[in-house]
Amino acid sequence: MQGLHLTADVYECQCDLHWLTDAQRLGQACRAAVEAVGLCPVGEVFHTFPATTRGPGGVTATVLLAESHLCVHTWPETRSATLDVYVCNLGADHSACARQLLTALVALLAPTHSQLNELWRGLHPPHTPQSPA
Repeated sequence: MQGLHLTADVYECQCDLHWLTDAQRLGQACRAAVEAVGLCPVGEVFHTFPATTRGPGGVTATVLLAESHLCVHTWPETRSATLDVYVCNLGADHSACARQLLTALVALLAPTHSQLNELWRGLHPPHTPQSPA
């Protein structure tokens, strides 16, 4: 289960509004970005939320990967989004692909401000107590 988990919180996105409101279009861009960096999509869910009194509904675009997942959630009323990329590194190190993927999607949304985070997961197996002899 060892792998790299990347997150980005992006604010004041300067992209065209359709990237924050059109689940199919954002989802297709996510899938294309996944393929462009060499990861393997195995499933996808693209969902548009209903409009509110504050404006058009946001979207969620999720691409399931053989290596793990990509998920983007948008809030068009505040022109913000969150991105989540997790890759398991079993058998091969997919970390560079994950970083390229996150970079490409952040660039697509063109935020004025962003907060990026990296978390290495599963570096050590959980401690299992020894049974008394």
